[in-house]
Amino acid sequence: MIIWSVAYASDPDPLQDFCVALDESKAGFVNGNFCKNPLLVTADDFFYSGLRNAGNTSNPVVRIDFAPNGLNAPHSHPRAAEVLTCLEGTLYAGFISTNPQHRLFAKILHEGDVFVFPWGLIHFQLNLGKTKARAMAALSSQNPGIITIANTIFGSNPPVPTEVLSKAFQVDKWVIDHIEKQFQSENN
Repeated sequence: MIIWSVAYASDPDPLQDFCVALDESKAGFVNGNFCKNPLLVTADDFFYSGLRNAGNTSNPVVRIDFAPNGLNAPHSHPRAAEVLTCLEGTLYAGFISTNPQHRLFAKILHEGDVFVFPWGLIHFQLNLGKTKARAMAALSSQNPGIITIANTIFGSNPPVPTEVLSKAFQVDKWVIDHIEKQFQSENN
């Protein structure tokens, strides 16, 4: 007799109405974060005025300012989908599906247009204009993660062996060496 048992465990729903995350170990630990006591939470804990200024992009809602012809390089968020709203300018935005098709889904976005990047897929935005562009992105996770493709491949520490990259990209080793030097100068 063979007995086969499979257990699935998941808790995708929040364990409480909200968790105002803190960097303190004295608070309650919920869903991977230390949470402020719900009785001490105020409206200010749900308010952020920083999107009116260029700067910090480490929040679940971010402002992205593009220089003329600027690029938000191909990247992915392993734990989140993203919704991008073009606020100013003209952006070319797209994502690429997974194996085996690697289909490019892309649109030109104008002021007020919205584009959705599915969870974990490689995506990018390029300012097509000769003037600045601005967008706002919202991510579906409080910890979306980010993998910037070129930085990860060509700027890793220690470096990925040139032979591996040369074979993967089907180019001569000198091409890989040249690209890696661009990222080494950026990272130093």
